[in-house]
Amino acid sequence: MAMAIDQESSSNDLTVVLSSKERNFLICRNGEQVTYSSITGKIVGLYFSGSWCGPCRQFTPKLVEAYESLYPKGDFEIVFISSDKDDESFNEYFGKMSWLAVPFSDAEARKNLKQLFKVRAIPHLVILDGTGKVLSNEGVKLIKHFGPEAYPFTSERINYLRQEEERAKENQSLRSLLVYGSRDFLISNEENKISMSELEGKTVCLYFGTSTHRGCKNFTLKLAEVYEKLKGKNFEIVLISLDEKYEDFKESFEAMPWLALPFKDKNCERLIQYFEHKLLPQLVVLSPDGKTLQQNAVKFVEEYGDEAFPFTQEKLATLANLKKKKLEAQTLESILVTADQDFVISNGGLKVPVHKLVGNNIVLYFAASWSLPCREFLPKLITAYHEIKKKDGTFEVIFISSDQDEPSFNNIFSSMPWLALPFDDERRSFLSRRFNIVGIPVAIAISPNGSTVNTQVRQLLETHSAGAYPFTEEHIKKLQQQLDKNTTGWPKKDTNEIHNEHELALIHQQVYLCSGCKEMGYGWAFFCKRCDYGLHPKCAPKQEEMN
Repeated sequence: MAMAIDQESSSNDLTVVLSSKERNFLICRNGEQVTYSSITGKIVGLYFSGSWCGPCRQFTPKLVEAYESLYPKGDFEIVFISSDKDDESFNEYFGKMSWLAVPFSDAEARKNLKQLFKVRAIPHLVILDGTGKVLSNEGVKLIKHFGPEAYPFTSERINYLRQEEERAKENQSLRSLLVYGSRDFLISNEENKISMSELEGKTVCLYFGTSTHRGCKNFTLKLAEVYEKLKGKNFEIVLISLDEKYEDFKESFEAMPWLALPFKDKNCERLIQYFEHKLLPQLVVLSPDGKTLQQNAVKFVEEYGDEAFPFTQEKLATLANLKKKKLEAQTLESILVTADQDFVISNGGLKVPVHKLVGNNIVLYFAASWSLPCREFLPKLITAYHEIKKKDGTFEVIFISSDQDEPSFNNIFSSMPWLALPFDDERRSFLSRRFNIVGIPVAIAISPNGSTVNTQVRQLLETHSAGAYPFTEEHIKKLQQQLDKNTTGWPKKDTNEIHNEHELALIHQQVYLCSGCKEMGYGWAFFCKRCDYGLHPKCAPKQEEMN
């Protein structure tokens, strides 16, 4: 895990940096004034945070725990610089902290500190040594990853901890990962203590999840099916819960047939950092000797189910080869016909047999009514559908819904002029796994012989509208060449009266949000990378003159 230690050549005089003309003190949470002599010569963390910020509220308890561990050393202090909007919010939030703060009333000093230390987002923790020299601008990452062990936050200390982590990974075992302090057991959903010896000789999956996450809810159902098939094959799952409330943890864990670390066990946070957790859900696979086989096997479980066991590279390579052969032999009927279902429906409820669609150009449209990007894209797709249909009567779209209830499905489907899979049809999850659908909307083109033509149809329609049809590689290449040709003569840089800080460069972007019309863009854009500000060429100034 890369965490840069920013060693500044200059030092900051905290008595100057933290003070103002009218103030030469800091405050405690009870309002008591404290002179700067109390922090002179100490390692000081400047904590930029705000009560309205969710990540701040999540991080502050971790910082409080680290602070209470380090405070007895006598040479460590934290100063809170608030980003709250009003005094009441500041007082309530500061009341949960054990350290000092710049008074909320001194807005000018708080603003100057944010500018001096280039604070772009919160939470942000700057660590200064006893001379005011910056040890690290990444104190939040250090505390999250190492906790109080990061003290005294020098590059030597951080490098040593990283080396220790690498050594620990080389000697990794189930016990080194799951045993913590005096706790050497796991728990069942009936709250019974299960000895670690029960895991010996088993392939173990560590399931990082939370009960409130939609993706985790859906994946848990799939994982339970796999667990039921594998539980007699030296296989076990251990839940690493990220729930904040015990009630949420208890309710969700009661429905899970596997084991777990106790709620809010301190080892949960350690494992989150150890496996560099970034996405939910995450499923780490450990071999019987405790070594990591897969950092995240969620996609393998979703795609292959119990066939992915034991999750070795050899087994997954074999499955990938089988998948490749299936894709090469793909037909429309092979992906849309099952033993129970062989039809799609119109929004009038008419059943259309799949075999009648064989030989057509088909687009599979994955979307849902609850998704704002889907609702924004739908009118564009409807317009393109009608235009393409005029040119090619065999063209058709099939809607694959991710809606959670039938009324929502019926509501959005009633506005669509094409076909769909019925609500709650088992083929929906199969197709999502088959085409590795992660985010929606997604539109995938299927050729008349049933092979996959293009998985980026949404982006192509956003850029070229109906002109992108029939979505073949050869056709898209011609469109791109024409688009590149059209940019000849455009200025390589431009200016904009709204964004006048920097020049906008003409570059090719895979995807961006136009800051002018607020619609998604693909391809050429006038863009400022420093500010993440981009404009469609049609929204850029002087476009009429360029044309």
